[in-house]
Amino acid sequence: MDIEEVDPALREATQKLPVPDPSRAWMRTVLRLATRMMRVPQVAKVTVRAQRSGALRMRVYQPRHRTGDAALLWIHGGGLLFGDARQDEALCAETSLDLGIPVVSANYRFAPEHPFPAALDDVHAVWGWMHEHAEELGIDAARIVIGGQSAGGGLAASLAQRLHDEGGVQPLAQWLFAPMIDDRTAADESLDGTDHWVWNNRANRVGWTAYLGTDPGADTIAPYAAAARREDLSGLPPTFIAVGDIELFRTEDEIYAMRLERAGVPVVLDLVPGAPHGFESWARGSGPARALMGRAHEWLRRTLLEASPTG
Repeated sequence: MDIEEVDPALREATQKLPVPDPSRAWMRTVLRLATRMMRVPQVAKVTVRAQRSGALRMRVYQPRHRTGDAALLWIHGGGLLFGDARQDEALCAETSLDLGIPVVSANYRFAPEHPFPAALDDVHAVWGWMHEHAEELGIDAARIVIGGQSAGGGLAASLAQRLHDEGGVQPLAQWLFAPMIDDRTAADESLDGTDHWVWNNRANRVGWTAYLGTDPGADTIAPYAAAARREDLSGLPPTFIAVGDIELFRTEDEIYAMRLERAGVPVVLDLVPGAPHGFESWARGSGPARALMGRAHEWLRRTLLEASPTG
C-alpha cells in the first residue's frame, strides 16, 4: 500500500512501525515477552494495579475522581497470537481518567497453543470476576461496557453475543476499535495483493488459522468463534465501531455495523480517513488519534449518561 494513502499526520509513525511476521513461532515468543515486559506510561490521578485471580491476569485502573458507578472491561489486540494488557496502558488510564470510571484490562491465552474458545473463556471469566468484585471496584455490575481493539475488539463482540445468549446481566454497550470479527476476510486471498499497513491479510490468515485450528472461511464454524458469522444480531447492546478507511478490517466492520443497525441495535460507525490499523494506540499523540479518542470518549460518556437511572 502506498504511503501516500496514509494521513500525512500519521505517515512518519507508520513508516517507523515494525511489521513482524507472526507465522514464525520465535517471533511470536519475542512479541509476547516484549509486550509483557514493556515500560508503561504514567498517568496522573489514576491508580494502576496488576491483579491476579487464579490463572487470570488483569490490570485495574481506578481514577482519583469518580463520576459514577459504571466500568469498562477492555481487551487488548495482537491477532489472537500475542499482546498484553500493558500495551494499552495509556488508552486505559486516559479513558479511566476522562470518564471517571474504573477500567479492567484483561489478558488471555493465545493461539495456536490455546485455540478457540480459550481466549473467549478467559475474557468471560474476567467479566465474571468484575461482577464478583463489583463492591470492591465500586461499580454497578449492570453498568459495565465491553471494549477492545483489533483481536480484542473481536473477542469483545463475541463476548457480548455469548452473554446475550446466556441471559442474566448484559453489557451496557460495546466500544470497538477496528475489531477483528470475520475469518472469511482471511480466506480471501485476493486481499493479499494489498499490503495493508501494520496488519495485512497474510498475517490475518495466520491469526485466524491458529485460533480456529483449521483454515478460515469454512461454511460453518463454532458459535462465537467469529462475531461476524452470527446471523441474528438483535438484542445486542449499543455499539461504537471505529476503523480506518484504508485498513484490512474496514469492509467487515462496515458490514457488521450495517447489520447491527438493521437488527435494531443503536450503532455509530466512525470511519477514519487515511488511518492504518491500530493508529489510536501506536500514534496516540497524533491529531487523528486524539480526535478519534475524543469522539469515542464523548460517545461513551453520552451512552453512560443516557443509561443512568437519572439520565
